[in-house]
Amino acid sequence: MNTTHNPLLDAICKKGVLVSVSIRYWRGCKRLKPEDLGLDPDKVSKRLIQLGQKRLVPKDALSEFSLIESRAHAMVEASSFPFLNGIARFVPNPRLMEITRNLDGLRHDFEVATEGFASGYAPLRDKAMAEWREVARQLPGNADHLIATIEQSFPAAGSITKRFSFEVQMFQITAPDNLHLEIADGVAEYEASENRRKIAEQATQRLQSDLDGFVRESVASLRRETAHLATDVLATIDQSKNGVHQRTLNRLSSFIDSFRALNFAGDQQLESTLERFRRDLLQRSAEEYRNNPGAMASLTDGLNRLRENAVEMVRGDATDIVSRFGQVGVRRLAAVG
Repeated sequence: MNTTHNPLLDAICKKGVLVSVSIRYWRGCKRLKPEDLGLDPDKVSKRLIQLGQKRLVPKDALSEFSLIESRAHAMVEASSFPFLNGIARFVPNPRLMEITRNLDGLRHDFEVATEGFASGYAPLRDKAMAEWREVARQLPGNADHLIATIEQSFPAAGSITKRFSFEVQMFQITAPDNLHLEIADGVAEYEASENRRKIAEQATQRLQSDLDGFVRESVASLRRETAHLATDVLATIDQSKNGVHQRTLNRLSSFIDSFRALNFAGDQQLESTLERFRRDLLQRSAEEYRNNPGAMASLTDGLNRLRENAVEMVRGDATDIVSRFGQVGVRRLAAVG
């Protein structure tokens, strides 16, 4: 048995890649303990003295890094699916170029921000230490001990840039090898080889189950997003005094384009439903809808049907989709065999 031939895994590898983004920067914080104040922790009243995480420098000194980090993760999450308990994000091929371009831009911004922070770090540290000396005089305990602790918490100016990194990894996983068995000279060697084979087979079976669950959850998540969007748009229309806005129609059209790019598993049922919705209801402008009550009623009816269909699909069984998707991997194996 060749455990490396996993149709679902081969299909996933063909349809996209795994992306992991790691952004690291100095957080400028220090968790203070009673000992840092030269106090006996058993004699400190937690009700009167609040220690814990404290900022070494003002929050805005590092806000640019926080913003870049949140943008990078939000951008990747909007174009991918969590893979196997979040070890990485699965990005379908149609979104890969856009993600790569955007991450390159954010990495550049991060590097520029790092250079700027490093150039101003020494005076920032000196100013922060002056403020901490003032604070230390107002706290119980040994002020000199606290100041020494705070000073040690600041990285040296020459090494501060080592605390900053923006890393993007793109990779694919492979099934565990079946550990090719050589002729065993004795019973012990044979049993060891047999155990390795069984472990490999068990790992492959678990991987198959995990991949099955990943595809099902990815399909379900797009269906849930569709239902949520329809619900949200209906609420927006209901709350608007002027009916529907063009940006709302554009949002629906953009979602359908995004769905097609993310639909790596081939959910033909929902894709057909969305394309039919676009063809029937997104050819009019917002102004035309506002001036035509009958057309407006058709739009809201269509949104209600879209929501109901999406909710019903979420509750349905995705076995057929998983099976068809696995055939992509089977065809790939046949092509390279």
